Amino acid sequence: MPTLFDPVQAGELQLANRIVMAPLTRNRSPGAIPRAITATYYAQRATAGLLISEATAISQQGQGYADVPGLYGTEQLDGWKQVTDAVHKAGGKIVTQLWHVGRVSHTELQPDNGAPVAPSAVAAKTKTVLIKDGVPTFTETSVPRALAAEEIPGIVQAYAVAARNAVETAGFDGVEIHAANGYLIDQFLKDGANQRSDDYGGSIENRARFLLEVTRAVVDAVGGGKVGIRLSPVTPANDIVDSNPQPLFDHVIRQLAPLGLAYVHVIEGATGGPRELQDRPFDYEALKAAYRAAGGKAAWMVNNGYDLPLAETAVKEGDDLVAFGRPFIANPDLVRRLREKAPWNALDKATLYGGGEKGYTDYPALA
Repeated sequence: MPTLFDPVQAGELQLANRIVMAPLTRNRSPGAIPRAITATYYAQRATAGLLISEATAISQQGQGYADVPGLYGTEQLDGWKQVTDAVHKAGGKIVTQLWHVGRVSHTELQPDNGAPVAPSAVAAKTKTVLIKDGVPTFTETSVPRALAAEEIPGIVQAYAVAARNAVETAGFDGVEIHAANGYLIDQFLKDGANQRSDDYGGSIENRARFLLEVTRAVVDAVGGGKVGIRLSPVTPANDIVDSNPQPLFDHVIRQLAPLGLAYVHVIEGATGGPRELQDRPFDYEALKAAYRAAGGKAAWMVNNGYDLPLAETAVKEGDDLVAFGRPFIANPDLVRRLREKAPWNALDKATLYGGGEKGYTDYPALA
Protein backbone atom coordinates (compact mmCIF):
# COMPACT_ATOMS: atom_id res chain seq x y z
CA MET A 1 0.00 0.00 0.00
CA PRO A 2 1.62 3.32 -1.04
CA THR A 3 2.14 6.08 1.51
CA LEU A 4 2.45 9.84 1.25
CA PHE A 5 6.20 9.57 1.78
CA ASP A 6 6.99 6.98 -0.89
CA PRO A 7 8.72 7.97 -4.15
CA VAL A 8 6.63 8.17 -7.30
CA GLN A 9 7.14 8.66 -11.03
CA ALA A 10 5.25 11.45 -12.81
CA GLY A 11 6.11 11.31 -16.49
CA GLU A 12 9.84 12.02 -16.69
CA LEU A 13 9.87 13.37 -13.13
CA GLN A 14 11.18 10.97 -10.47
CA LEU A 15 9.86 12.41 -7.20
CA ALA A 16 11.16 11.61 -3.71
CA ASN A 17 7.68 11.66 -2.16
CA ARG A 18 4.06 12.34 -3.07
CA ILE A 19 3.83 15.74 -1.39
CA VAL A 20 3.63 18.73 -3.74
CA MET A 21 3.99 22.41 -2.97
CA ALA A 22 1.16 24.09 -4.87
CA PRO A 23 1.74 27.34 -6.78
CA LEU A 24 1.46 30.35 -4.46
CA THR A 25 1.47 33.95 -5.68
CA ARG A 26 3.68 36.09 -3.41
CA ASN A 27 4.20 39.36 -5.38
CA ARG A 28 7.91 39.70 -4.65
CA SER A 29 9.38 39.99 -8.15
CA PRO A 30 9.61 43.68 -9.14
CA GLY A 31 10.00 44.05 -12.88
CA ALA A 32 8.73 40.45 -13.13
CA ILE A 33 12.25 39.29 -12.15
CA PRO A 34 12.77 36.69 -9.38
CA ARG A 35 15.31 37.84 -6.81
CA ALA A 36 17.87 36.11 -4.60
CA ILE A 37 15.33 35.78 -1.79
CA THR A 38 13.10 33.87 -4.20
CA ALA A 39 15.84 31.28 -4.56
CA THR A 40 16.11 31.04 -0.77
CA TYR A 41 12.32 30.68 -0.43
CA TYR A 42 12.05 27.75 -2.83
CA ALA A 43 15.23 26.02 -1.65
CA GLN A 44 13.88 26.07 1.92
CA ARG A 45 10.91 24.01 0.70
CA ALA A 46 12.83 21.60 -1.56
CA THR A 47 12.02 18.52 0.55
CA ALA A 48 8.64 18.44 -1.20
CA GLY A 49 8.53 15.75 -3.85
CA LEU A 50 7.72 18.52 -6.32
CA LEU A 51 7.68 22.30 -6.11
CA ILE A 52 5.34 24.11 -8.49
CA SER A 53 6.44 27.72 -8.85
CA GLU A 54 4.11 30.63 -8.35
CA ALA A 55 2.15 31.38 -11.51
CA THR A 56 4.52 32.95 -14.04
CA ALA A 57 3.40 35.08 -16.97
CA ILE A 58 4.21 33.87 -20.49
CA SER A 59 4.12 37.46 -21.81
CA GLN A 60 3.50 40.98 -20.59
CA GLN A 61 -0.03 40.64 -21.93
CA GLY A 62 -0.39 37.66 -19.60
CA GLN A 63 0.47 39.71 -16.48
CA GLY A 64 -2.41 40.32 -14.11
CA TYR A 65 -0.87 41.34 -10.80
CA ALA A 66 1.94 43.64 -9.72
CA ASP A 67 5.37 42.16 -9.00
CA VAL A 68 4.66 38.63 -10.21
CA PRO A 69 7.41 36.92 -12.22
CA GLY A 70 7.62 36.33 -15.95
CA LEU A 71 9.32 34.05 -18.47
CA TYR A 72 9.59 36.41 -21.43
CA GLY A 73 12.83 38.33 -20.81
CA THR A 74 16.51 37.50 -20.32
CA GLU A 75 16.68 38.98 -16.81
CA GLN A 76 13.59 37.02 -15.80
CA LEU A 77 15.04 33.75 -17.04
CA ASP A 78 18.36 34.50 -15.32
CA GLY A 79 16.46 35.18 -12.10
CA TRP A 80 14.66 31.86 -12.38
CA LYS A 81 17.95 30.07 -13.11
CA GLN A 82 19.16 31.17 -9.65
CA VAL A 83 16.03 29.61 -8.20
CA THR A 84 16.24 26.28 -10.03
CA ASP A 85 19.96 25.97 -9.25
CA ALA A 86 19.24 26.50 -5.54
CA VAL A 87 16.41 23.96 -5.54
CA HIS A 88 18.48 21.35 -7.36
CA LYS A 89 21.41 21.92 -5.00
CA ALA A 90 19.00 21.22 -2.13
CA GLY A 91 17.93 17.98 -3.81
CA GLY A 92 14.53 19.13 -5.04
CA LYS A 93 12.52 19.14 -8.26
CA ILE A 94 10.71 22.23 -9.54
CA VAL A 95 8.36 23.02 -12.42
CA THR A 96 7.02 26.43 -13.36
CA GLN A 97 3.36 27.28 -13.82
CA LEU A 98 2.67 28.89 -17.21
CA TRP A 99 0.17 31.71 -16.79
CA HIS A 100 -1.91 34.02 -18.91
CA VAL A 101 -4.51 35.80 -16.78
CA GLY A 102 -6.75 36.96 -19.63
CA ARG A 103 -9.37 39.34 -18.27
CA VAL A 104 -8.09 39.21 -14.66
CA SER A 105 -5.79 42.19 -15.15
CA HIS A 106 -5.63 45.96 -15.18
CA THR A 107 -4.66 48.45 -17.87
CA GLU A 108 -1.72 49.61 -15.71
CA LEU A 109 -0.14 46.16 -16.14
CA GLN A 110 -0.78 45.76 -19.87
CA PRO A 111 1.45 46.75 -22.83
CA ASP A 112 0.83 50.43 -23.67
CA ASN A 113 -1.86 50.48 -20.94
CA GLY A 114 -4.21 48.62 -23.25
CA ALA A 115 -7.27 46.63 -22.22
CA PRO A 116 -6.72 43.06 -21.01
CA VAL A 117 -7.72 40.35 -23.47
CA ALA A 118 -10.33 37.62 -23.06
CA PRO A 119 -12.44 35.27 -25.17
CA SER A 120 -15.28 37.81 -24.88
CA ALA A 121 -15.61 41.39 -23.67
CA VAL A 122 -17.11 40.32 -20.34
CA ALA A 123 -15.59 41.92 -17.25
CA ALA A 124 -14.64 39.75 -14.28
CA LYS A 125 -16.23 40.87 -11.04
CA THR A 126 -13.02 40.42 -9.09
CA LYS A 127 -9.90 42.32 -8.04
CA THR A 128 -6.23 42.31 -8.87
CA VAL A 129 -3.25 43.61 -6.90
CA LEU A 130 -1.41 46.80 -7.80
CA ILE A 131 1.50 48.17 -5.77
CA LYS A 132 0.86 51.78 -4.69
CA ASP A 133 3.74 53.52 -2.85
CA GLY A 134 5.10 50.13 -1.93
CA VAL A 135 1.76 48.92 -0.54
CA PRO A 136 -0.25 46.10 -2.18
CA THR A 137 -3.66 47.52 -3.14
CA PHE A 138 -6.62 45.42 -4.28
CA THR A 139 -8.11 47.07 -7.38
CA GLU A 140 -11.07 46.23 -9.63
CA THR A 141 -10.03 44.54 -12.87
CA SER A 142 -10.34 46.44 -16.13
CA VAL A 143 -12.93 45.68 -18.80
CA PRO A 144 -11.32 43.33 -21.37
CA ARG A 145 -11.53 43.28 -25.13
CA ALA A 146 -12.39 40.12 -27.04
CA LEU A 147 -9.50 38.44 -28.80
CA ALA A 148 -9.72 38.31 -32.58
CA ALA A 149 -9.43 34.78 -33.95
CA GLU A 150 -6.20 35.67 -35.75
CA GLU A 151 -4.56 36.64 -32.41
CA ILE A 152 -5.09 33.25 -30.80
CA PRO A 153 -2.28 31.31 -32.59
CA GLY A 154 0.21 33.89 -31.33
CA ILE A 155 -0.83 33.28 -27.72
CA VAL A 156 -0.62 29.51 -28.25
CA GLN A 157 2.91 30.01 -29.56
CA ALA A 158 3.78 32.21 -26.57
CA TYR A 159 2.95 29.30 -24.27
CA ALA A 160 5.28 27.03 -26.24
CA VAL A 161 8.12 29.57 -26.25
CA ALA A 162 7.73 30.16 -22.52
CA ALA A 163 7.82 26.41 -21.86
CA ARG A 164 10.97 25.97 -23.91
CA ASN A 165 12.62 28.94 -22.19
CA ALA A 166 11.65 27.55 -18.78
CA VAL A 167 13.21 24.14 -19.39
CA GLU A 168 16.15 24.92 -21.67
CA THR A 169 17.27 28.28 -20.26
CA ALA A 170 15.88 28.67 -16.75
CA GLY A 171 16.55 25.06 -15.75
CA PHE A 172 13.08 23.97 -14.65
CA ASP A 173 12.40 20.22 -14.55
CA GLY A 174 9.13 20.81 -16.37
CA VAL A 175 6.11 23.09 -16.67
CA GLU A 176 2.51 23.18 -15.51
CA ILE A 177 -0.13 24.75 -17.75
CA HIS A 178 -2.44 26.90 -15.63
CA ALA A 179 -5.89 26.11 -17.03
CA ALA A 180 -7.75 26.84 -13.79
CA ASN A 181 -9.09 29.52 -11.43
CA GLY A 182 -10.76 31.77 -13.97
CA TYR A 183 -7.67 32.74 -15.97
CA LEU A 184 -7.44 32.80 -19.77
CA ILE A 185 -7.69 29.08 -20.59
CA ASP A 186 -10.48 28.63 -18.04
CA GLN A 187 -12.26 31.66 -19.53
CA PHE A 188 -12.31 29.94 -22.92
CA LEU A 189 -13.58 26.72 -21.33
CA LYS A 190 -16.50 28.06 -19.35
CA ASP A 191 -19.65 29.52 -20.86
CA GLY A 192 -19.98 32.18 -18.15
CA ALA A 193 -17.01 33.97 -19.73
CA ASN A 194 -16.99 32.64 -23.29
CA GLN A 195 -19.72 34.11 -25.49
CA ARG A 196 -17.96 33.55 -28.80
CA SER A 197 -19.77 32.26 -31.90
CA ASP A 198 -16.67 31.17 -33.85
CA ASP A 199 -14.58 27.98 -33.63
CA TYR A 200 -13.58 28.84 -30.04
CA GLY A 201 -17.08 29.28 -28.61
CA GLY A 202 -20.46 27.65 -28.27
CA SER A 203 -20.09 23.87 -28.11
CA ILE A 204 -18.00 22.01 -25.55
CA GLU A 205 -15.64 20.93 -28.34
CA ASN A 206 -15.13 24.53 -29.44
CA ARG A 207 -14.64 25.92 -25.93
CA ALA A 208 -12.03 23.22 -25.21
CA ARG A 209 -10.14 23.99 -28.43
CA PHE A 210 -7.84 26.67 -26.95
CA LEU A 211 -6.80 24.49 -24.00
CA LEU A 212 -5.99 21.58 -26.28
CA GLU A 213 -4.06 23.73 -28.77
CA VAL A 214 -1.97 25.19 -25.93
CA THR A 215 -1.32 21.78 -24.38
CA ARG A 216 -0.28 20.19 -27.66
CA ALA A 217 2.04 23.12 -28.43
CA VAL A 218 3.69 22.89 -25.00
CA VAL A 219 4.05 19.10 -25.32
CA ASP A 220 5.66 19.57 -28.73
CA ALA A 221 8.05 22.15 -27.22
CA VAL A 222 9.35 20.22 -24.19
CA GLY A 223 7.89 16.70 -24.31
CA GLY A 224 4.74 15.45 -22.60
CA GLY A 225 6.68 13.78 -19.79
CA LYS A 226 7.66 17.22 -18.52
CA VAL A 227 4.19 18.79 -18.73
CA GLY A 228 1.44 18.96 -16.13
CA ILE A 229 -1.91 20.73 -16.37
CA ARG A 230 -4.04 22.32 -13.65
CA LEU A 231 -7.84 22.18 -13.85
CA SER A 232 -10.56 23.55 -11.53
CA PRO A 233 -13.93 22.26 -12.72
CA VAL A 234 -16.19 24.19 -10.34
CA THR A 235 -14.21 26.86 -8.47
CA PRO A 236 -15.89 30.29 -8.55
CA ALA A 237 -12.49 32.01 -8.34
CA ASN A 238 -12.24 35.21 -10.38
CA ASP A 239 -15.95 35.21 -11.21
CA ILE A 240 -15.85 32.08 -13.37
CA VAL A 241 -18.75 29.66 -13.87
CA ASP A 242 -19.93 27.02 -16.31
CA SER A 243 -23.54 25.94 -16.65
CA ASN A 244 -22.70 22.22 -16.96
CA PRO A 245 -19.11 21.42 -15.93
CA GLN A 246 -19.22 17.61 -15.77
CA PRO A 247 -19.57 16.92 -19.51
CA LEU A 248 -17.19 19.78 -20.28
CA PHE A 249 -14.36 18.42 -18.14
CA ASP A 250 -15.08 14.80 -19.02
CA HIS A 251 -14.51 15.83 -22.66
CA VAL A 252 -11.36 17.79 -21.80
CA ILE A 253 -9.85 14.95 -19.77
CA ARG A 254 -10.50 12.38 -22.50
CA GLN A 255 -8.78 14.62 -25.05
CA LEU A 256 -5.77 15.08 -22.73
CA ALA A 257 -5.35 11.32 -22.21
CA PRO A 258 -3.30 10.58 -25.38
CA LEU A 259 -0.83 13.44 -24.86
CA GLY A 260 1.53 11.62 -22.47
CA LEU A 261 1.42 14.24 -19.72
CA ALA A 262 3.43 13.97 -16.50
CA TYR A 263 0.50 14.77 -14.23
CA VAL A 264 -3.03 16.14 -14.03
CA HIS A 265 -3.57 18.59 -11.15
CA VAL A 266 -7.21 18.91 -10.08
CA ILE A 267 -8.57 21.50 -7.65
CA GLU A 268 -11.53 19.96 -5.86
CA GLY A 269 -14.27 22.44 -4.99
CA ALA A 270 -13.58 26.15 -4.51
CA THR A 271 -9.94 27.20 -4.57
CA GLY A 272 -9.00 27.96 -0.97
CA GLY A 273 -12.59 27.30 0.10
CA PRO A 274 -15.09 24.45 0.50
CA ARG A 275 -14.18 21.12 -1.06
CA GLU A 276 -17.79 20.59 -2.10
CA LEU A 277 -20.17 23.23 -3.47
CA GLN A 278 -23.88 22.49 -3.12
CA ASP A 279 -24.78 24.56 -6.17
CA ARG A 280 -21.98 23.07 -8.30
CA PRO A 281 -21.86 19.30 -7.71
CA PHE A 282 -19.05 17.47 -9.47
CA ASP A 283 -17.87 13.84 -9.56
CA TYR A 284 -14.07 13.87 -9.39
CA GLU A 285 -13.81 10.07 -9.30
CA ALA A 286 -15.77 9.94 -12.56
CA LEU A 287 -13.35 12.49 -14.03
CA LYS A 288 -10.36 10.35 -13.12
CA ALA A 289 -12.11 7.22 -14.39
CA ALA A 290 -12.82 8.93 -17.73
CA TYR A 291 -9.14 9.83 -18.03
CA ARG A 292 -7.93 6.30 -17.25
CA ALA A 293 -10.55 4.75 -19.55
CA ALA A 294 -9.25 6.94 -22.39
CA GLY A 295 -5.73 5.61 -21.80
CA GLY A 296 -4.35 8.46 -19.69
CA LYS A 297 -1.34 7.41 -17.61
CA ALA A 298 -0.30 10.70 -15.98
CA ALA A 299 0.05 10.92 -12.22
CA TRP A 300 -3.18 12.19 -10.65
CA MET A 301 -2.69 15.15 -8.29
CA VAL A 302 -5.41 16.33 -5.90
CA ASN A 303 -5.58 19.74 -4.25
CA ASN A 304 -7.68 21.83 -1.85
CA GLY A 305 -7.91 21.72 1.91
CA TYR A 306 -5.82 18.60 2.45
CA ASP A 307 -4.48 17.78 5.90
CA LEU A 308 -2.48 14.68 6.85
CA PRO A 309 -5.40 12.24 7.37
CA LEU A 310 -7.15 13.33 4.19
CA ALA A 311 -3.91 13.14 2.20
CA GLU A 312 -3.10 9.67 3.52
CA THR A 313 -6.57 8.48 2.56
CA ALA A 314 -6.25 9.97 -0.94
CA VAL A 315 -3.00 8.11 -1.59
CA LYS A 316 -4.37 4.83 -0.20
CA GLU A 317 -7.39 5.17 -2.50
CA GLY A 318 -5.30 5.66 -5.63
CA ASP A 319 -4.37 9.32 -6.01
CA ASP A 320 -0.69 9.69 -6.84
CA LEU A 321 0.16 13.17 -5.53
CA VAL A 322 -1.32 15.57 -2.98
CA ALA A 323 -0.72 19.32 -3.25
CA PHE A 324 -0.54 21.57 -0.20
CA GLY A 325 -0.73 25.33 -0.63
CA ARG A 326 -0.68 27.83 2.22
CA PRO A 327 0.69 25.35 4.79
CA PHE A 328 3.96 25.46 2.81
CA ILE A 329 4.19 29.24 3.19
CA ALA A 330 4.47 29.12 6.98
CA ASN A 331 6.16 25.71 7.15
CA PRO A 332 9.21 25.38 4.90
CA ASP A 333 9.76 21.90 6.38
CA LEU A 334 6.15 20.79 5.91
CA VAL A 335 7.21 17.33 4.72
CA ARG A 336 9.03 16.68 7.99
CA ARG A 337 6.13 18.06 10.03
CA LEU A 338 3.72 15.76 8.20
CA ARG A 339 6.00 12.75 8.67
CA GLU A 340 6.52 13.45 12.40
CA LYS A 341 2.96 14.70 12.99
CA ALA A 342 4.48 17.90 14.36
CA PRO A 343 2.49 21.13 14.81
CA TRP A 344 2.39 23.70 12.04
CA ASN A 345 3.50 27.32 12.22
CA ALA A 346 0.69 29.86 12.01
CA LEU A 347 0.36 31.82 8.76
CA ASP A 348 0.88 35.60 8.82
CA LYS A 349 -1.76 36.71 6.30
CA ALA A 350 -0.55 40.32 6.37
CA THR A 351 2.66 39.32 4.57
CA LEU A 352 1.16 37.08 1.88
CA TYR A 353 1.40 39.56 -0.98
CA GLY A 354 4.39 41.82 -1.50
CA GLY A 355 7.21 42.77 0.85
CA GLY A 356 10.57 41.19 1.60
CA GLU A 357 11.91 38.47 3.86
CA LYS A 358 9.26 38.91 6.57
CA GLY A 359 6.60 36.26 6.10
CA TYR A 360 8.58 34.85 3.18
CA THR A 361 11.91 33.36 4.17
CA ASP A 362 11.85 33.86 7.96
CA TYR A 363 9.41 31.14 9.03
CA PRO A 364 11.29 28.75 11.36
CA ALA A 365 11.87 25.08 10.66
CA LEU A 366 11.69 22.51 13.44
CA ALA A 367 14.77 22.47 15.68
